[in-house]
Amino acid sequence: MGLSATESRPADLPARPEEVVVVGGPTASGKSEIALDIAREFGGAVINADSMQVYQELRIVTARPDDAALSAAPHRLYGILPARERCSAGRWRRMALDEIAAAGRAGLLPVVVGGTGLYLKALLDGIAEVPDIPEAAVQAVAAWLDEAGIEAGRARLRAVDPATARRLPALDRQRVIRALSVYERTGRPLSAWANATGAAPPLRAFRIAALPARETLYRRIGDRFARMIERGALDEVRRLEALRLDPSLPAMKAVGVPQILAHLRGETDRATMIADGQTATRRFAKRQFTWFRRQFRSPDAGFAQFSESMRDEMFNKIRQFRLTG
Repeated sequence: MGLSATESRPADLPARPEEVVVVGGPTASGKSEIALDIAREFGGAVINADSMQVYQELRIVTARPDDAALSAAPHRLYGILPARERCSAGRWRRMALDEIAAAGRAGLLPVVVGGTGLYLKALLDGIAEVPDIPEAAVQAVAAWLDEAGIEAGRARLRAVDPATARRLPALDRQRVIRALSVYERTGRPLSAWANATGAAPPLRAFRIAALPARETLYRRIGDRFARMIERGALDEVRRLEALRLDPSLPAMKAVGVPQILAHLRGETDRATMIADGQTATRRFAKRQFTWFRRQFRSPDAGFAQFSESMRDEMFNKIRQFRLTG
């Protein structure tokens, strides 16, 4: 145990800050439609910043862009990883920087859109450059922990990374595995990596927050989850289950997946599945809403209810932003 790791770096960004539009907001807020409008108006490429939409197997459940949207503008980082992999904020950031640089070279305006606040914060503010740990290494630590027990795992963590051990909840198995995996793979404790935050990239961002009234948002969530079921979400999750993946993988915990799995296993009826899925999505959206209100600093444009006049106003602001760069 204790192999060194080398990190792949994103493609070099130009010295002049790259212009990028960032559209953030909770699920079902209409942010994807706003991003597509911008990409069509300005000749842009839409870059995904949703941690679940990166997975190939989850198109319906995660409400990935449909074929009409994909044909209307270039889309990047959607469905690019198999569900058996994990995608950290650091890994996504490196891929996003590559796509932003590629869009710039192609003369396209990068339009980053998503509801994963940690991803957007990593992109705009920088993040600790923790190496990606191969899944085999993570599983080796998990297997050891299954045999040795959580207390042995915490004792090991206290010995090699006391700072991380002190801040983790006593029974947080997944975070113990994560911390031990980083140490065993790199020879450095997770706390040391976390203290070395990478510099923010040379980006000049126009920020847009899509924050509908909560009653409007919750109504959209209810309607959308029911439509997902009608459009084949059960078959999609059935295919995911057939892969027999580790239940701790992010794709297996995507909002809607546990509720559909419970129904497929005969634990709930259809009505309960839909109600549970809608409730889980509302709770998730509430957390996202709170994050964007508190953490998405000083958006250049914000919308509670999008309209044609607001679209024109937003376009004018983006034009001014680009002229003053």
